[in-house]
Amino acid sequence: MNKKSFAVIILAFLLVLSGCSITTKSDTANPTAKSAAEETSENTSNGVDVELLAQTSQESDVNIIRDQLTKNGFNVKLNLQPDFGSFSAQKDAGNYDIALSSWTTVTGNPDYAVRSLFKTGGDYSILSDPEIDKLIDQAASESPEKYTETYKQLEQRLVFDKAYIAPLYISLKSQAVNKDILKPESVRLSKSRALAWEDIEFNDSSRNASDPLVLTQSISTLTSLDPIKGNDGSINTINTNMYVRLINLTDDDKITADGSLSRNFTIAEGNSEYYFILRDDINFAKVENKKAADSGERVGAEDVIFSLNRAKDQNSVPDHRTYSLHEHIKTVEAVTDLNALDSIHSADGGTVREALEKGLGAPIASLVADKTKANNAQGKYQVVKLTTTEPFPQVLNYLGHQSAGIVSEKQVKSINTYDVSTFDVNKDIPYGDQNTVTEGGKYNNTLYASGPYVLIYKNDYEAVFEKNPAYMPGTENEPKIANISLRFIADADSALSALRSGEIYAYYGVPETKYEIVKSDSKLKLQTLESNGVTYLLFNVTGNREVSKSEDLRKAVLYSINQDEILQFYEGNKIKAASTVSPLVKTGNELTADPAKVQQFLTSYKSQKP
Repeated sequence: MNKKSFAVIILAFLLVLSGCSITTKSDTANPTAKSAAEETSENTSNGVDVELLAQTSQESDVNIIRDQLTKNGFNVKLNLQPDFGSFSAQKDAGNYDIALSSWTTVTGNPDYAVRSLFKTGGDYSILSDPEIDKLIDQAASESPEKYTETYKQLEQRLVFDKAYIAPLYISLKSQAVNKDILKPESVRLSKSRALAWEDIEFNDSSRNASDPLVLTQSISTLTSLDPIKGNDGSINTINTNMYVRLINLTDDDKITADGSLSRNFTIAEGNSEYYFILRDDINFAKVENKKAADSGERVGAEDVIFSLNRAKDQNSVPDHRTYSLHEHIKTVEAVTDLNALDSIHSADGGTVREALEKGLGAPIASLVADKTKANNAQGKYQVVKLTTTEPFPQVLNYLGHQSAGIVSEKQVKSINTYDVSTFDVNKDIPYGDQNTVTEGGKYNNTLYASGPYVLIYKNDYEAVFEKNPAYMPGTENEPKIANISLRFIADADSALSALRSGEIYAYYGVPETKYEIVKSDSKLKLQTLESNGVTYLLFNVTGNREVSKSEDLRKAVLYSINQDEILQFYEGNKIKAASTVSPLVKTGNELTADPAKVQQFLTSYKSQKP
């Protein structure tokens, strides 16, 4: 037995012994209230069994949930896993009744908050509910003025009618910065977008070229460095900084061309055609002798077309994790006829050409098909036209997601020579496989990065990045710091200690219970805002378990959840949620704990058992 396995067993044992009890103000105000341990002893003999799957790092939430369920007549079995990979394996195997899950809408639009998670066939969906499918598609085609009511109906069915999930809370997004080392204003905290590394600067600018920027990440196993093959906390920030996109999100979730591959973009009348005029000052970075180098290959229209076509195609790679985000893309093509831009009107009035020329250094003189022939200073540009399957303005939000990162057509095709239908994980090595960037016998870094940084290598301790030497050189978007060390620190307390001791310079995701510690340290600055991240319980509705068959049992769990207690534990630094769209759409729905309903649903569930 290894130390990690032993630690998991010990933690589970301690949780069982403690009854996962938490002390709240309501407990201390009522001396006659029964403790969780007392109620456990009464309920165990006739309670209903339920298995909770979670990671060991989620101990606080596990304690609270187990305590609340126990008080309402459940016998909670814990399935605690040491890391995200092990958690995902258990989840995929169906070894749970309820899984402690979370989702962050990193695109700033509500469709992202539901499509992958709950639509039939979605990248992460285990549901198949035609009514939910219909509501997701309906809301996606509506304006914000109309879709509020549709998302309210979706929440009603998802949570209260069918109890497919049980919402817990919205988190604050937070980070702490060592202001003695870094310029705090250069370390952006965005509502949806991942941290932009290229903006960060040392207070002492002479360090930018020589000293590494030391950051931290809790997950050390990287899903994939191919942007379409992963959509989780292990690679979202990494791939966002390694691959440029057609557009970006501002810190408050507005669509912008700033810092993207596009100098400008516009929507044609009808909201089904989208035009992007491309920059000519980005080359792909490659890795030679563990150093970043200019590949000499420009990022251009052919790479955009290739990248977005494979992004929307579920069968373009094995284990495609993000195809449903791009299923509204119908075609992507280069525009070479300048007259076409003059004959089409933009949604804001005027022609597409006039809209694309706004703010350009030189007006459009010609359009070129060959990316090597583009010369923006001479008015020679490339323009890409994207057409959607139906009017769908939310497509722009998805184009700002890391899965829409632009890869090199030439490089990816040279690596992915396998047959997708017969892909063999034991012998086929796909582009972006983390083993190819991991120090050791399998190291063979073939990454081509279109973004500001490229991953040089990783090990169990850190991932090391260097700036792309051919990323918008000489502009305000050129990366300020040349080298980045991303330290893998799984434990929150250890990460905070590393920040306070100066081992790391910024810590993203400070736990709410540690805010006061950060505020009390004179060299640190705490940044917070309401995030788009929601934590919830996902019910196993696909297996042969009782929760899969019984709505009554799921609803009994649902109404055992007391969000007020959760907010109290986190000292008011969490926010109530009704579903994963709660941070984006105010539907008015709210989950209220109701012990009477719990008993009603448990009674109904038991009466239907053979």
